[in-house]
Amino acid sequence: MSKLAEFRRAERELQKQMALLEQLQADASLQREMEFEDKLKTLMGEYGIDLAKVVAILNPQPVELEPVAPAAVKQLRPRQVRVYVQPVTGKRIETKSGNHALLKAWKSEFGADVVEGWLQA
Repeated sequence: MSKLAEFRRAERELQKQMALLEQLQADASLQREMEFEDKLKTLMGEYGIDLAKVVAILNPQPVELEPVAPAAVKQLRPRQVRVYVQPVTGKRIETKSGNHALLKAWKSEFGADVVEGWLQA
């Protein structure tokens, strides 16, 4: 590309940019933003506060709580299997809870104290 062609291309781009600049300068919202920025900078200088502090005041971040360490969480020990043997019939129940249907039936029929005596070690 010749120097003259490069110069003309740069001149056209400059004129486009100048037209855009004039259009932006005429925009009322830009004028308001520029006025706000000037007033904000004046206030920041008056109070000795930098921009980061202004942002922190206007948009505070939530306070982060320290996470609970996984080791600090108490783990429940697994339930042990309990074996009950009914002495008359020899029927055997293996359960980890007292919510077993047959165990409940035995406790209602024979009494909880008697059935707990059937617990195998």
